[in-house]
Amino acid sequence: MIPGLEGVIGATAPQLVRKFGEARLDVWEGDARKLQFTGKPCILDVYLYPTSRAREPIATYVDARRSSDAMAVDRASCVKALKKR
Repeated sequence: MIPGLEGVIGATAPQLVRKFGEARLDVWEGDARKLQFTGKPCILDVYLYPTSRAREPIATYVDARRSSDAMAVDRASCVKALKKR
């Protein structure tokens, strides 16, 4: 587990929405799903895939970039910045 991503990796879509608010994008590709959360500091893409242990897809990977120029940013910092206050 990457520090700062606790509560994101392994989360379901409803858990992520409770944490970040409504997703800007919600894209299904087969049985995989991508949720995109945005804010002024960054854009967070969360990829959810089905596993044998879960009944619904869970977050297995996170990518983050700046909103201004799409340059990569620290994923944990983006998660912290986008959490609902």
